[in-house]
Amino acid sequence: MYSIAASSFLIHKPLKNFPFHNPNRPLCTVIRSSSSATQEIEKEGRSEIEGLQGLEFPPIKAAKRVVLVRHGQSTWNAEGRIQGCSDFSVLTSKGESQAETSRQMLIDDSFDVCFSSPLRRSKRTAEIIWGAREEEIITDSDMREIDLYSFQGLLKHEGKAKYGEAFRQWQIDAPNFIIDGHYPVRELWARAKSCWEKILVHESKSVLVVAHNAVNQALIATAIGLGTEYFRILLQSNCGVSVLDFTPQPEGGTPSICLNRLNQTPGSPVAGGSSAGRKASKRIVLVCHGVSESDLESSMPYSGNGPMNMLGVIQAQKIAELLLDLKVSTIVSGTKRTSVETADTISKVQEAADCLGADCIPRYVETKQIPDLDVETILTQSKKDASGMQNVPSGWLNSLEDGVATSLWDQSGKAWKHVLHELSERSDEESIVIAVGHPALHIAMMGHCLNLTKEWLGSFHLDAGSISVIDFPDGPSGRGVVRCINYTAHLGRWSIPITRSTQADEEY
Repeated sequence: MYSIAASSFLIHKPLKNFPFHNPNRPLCTVIRSSSSATQEIEKEGRSEIEGLQGLEFPPIKAAKRVVLVRHGQSTWNAEGRIQGCSDFSVLTSKGESQAETSRQMLIDDSFDVCFSSPLRRSKRTAEIIWGAREEEIITDSDMREIDLYSFQGLLKHEGKAKYGEAFRQWQIDAPNFIIDGHYPVRELWARAKSCWEKILVHESKSVLVVAHNAVNQALIATAIGLGTEYFRILLQSNCGVSVLDFTPQPEGGTPSICLNRLNQTPGSPVAGGSSAGRKASKRIVLVCHGVSESDLESSMPYSGNGPMNMLGVIQAQKIAELLLDLKVSTIVSGTKRTSVETADTISKVQEAADCLGADCIPRYVETKQIPDLDVETILTQSKKDASGMQNVPSGWLNSLEDGVATSLWDQSGKAWKHVLHELSERSDEESIVIAVGHPALHIAMMGHCLNLTKEWLGSFHLDAGSISVIDFPDGPSGRGVVRCINYTAHLGRWSIPITRSTQADEEY
């Protein structure tokens, strides 16, 4: 297997009250280093603005899709041991099975190249997914897991007992966590930038990357312009698949970048589990309504004005089946017919979920229609004509005129407040609110959840019939942790494949 080394990287420095001129070009500090030696991070007292520049990525000639996969369950995952970049754990039998599921998920894709971390748990996952393809896997040391120095190899309770306050900081303030004179998360973001430089200059249009939890988080965050404060916010489960689309700009320079999918897992995205290591009892599930009969004639994707067509009916039913085992507290939707019909399908399945006997009592699910969840009228104000569009391209919200984008952003802010209010009103120990609406609404609401601005609208993508899951381990007033975005595995043969061809093939 080939291997390549790093040459330089960039460290994100969060700035207060400093505007980002471009969501794909956050501000950062340059530090030169080799990947084999870790540089000490700049002193905290140094001016945040000193040495800052726009984060640039190499220009590309044609659209490029990058599929990120986290390795399968490892022996140290199963033991609850802190792995870091150590190489003592290997895949468990469950991990091998997860990797095989991911192989089946990606089997129809004609990847041009595979990059992998050199660590055994990742390399073995890559070998299973890569299968009989003839091309060699390229290992890159910069794709190794986060360096955790003295923490590595400890069970979590041992780390707490031995390091006390430092371990607590790792849990609650990871970006500023320091150990053995190093800031691991900041160093990780630096390596991620170096990885992108190598991935993007490679002559390929479809790239598979198999690495680790923290590394994949950093790759996603640095690609769309998010700093270290987003560590543990964009989850990566074992063998979870995430997709990033890179579109060249006619004038060259940094490509447009869109997160097409986050953490499509071998198992159910709504099954029990922790969020970034913490139990979450409050959850919002964003459901994109099914397609309607009027979509082909509408000037914008997913108009929602007419009744659902047969595909839309199937999508709504599949969503309801996926959510069957959840005890949903409330379902809110806009007033448009497609949203209402999708919400009604989910509600009926929820209410019948416990009725397996003759004397059962139907489960009550509160449903509400909220006009603030309607954005279709706003979208039709755009002069962009997308009528007849079968596959909506990644980042299509970038094409909205500024006034339309502002209206969408403002309306979605009201909608997000409504949904959070519904979650906070529930006195149940565990509560789940389903919000049904247009994909553009949910993209914007995720932006509000992540405390972004309207300039990030084109950085996320959702398909009709998809779900996205946001957990709140600290309750509705705390930060949301995104479990998945644009999950579509429940749609089966009716889903848009993870690895569908990128939209544009033209050269620039």
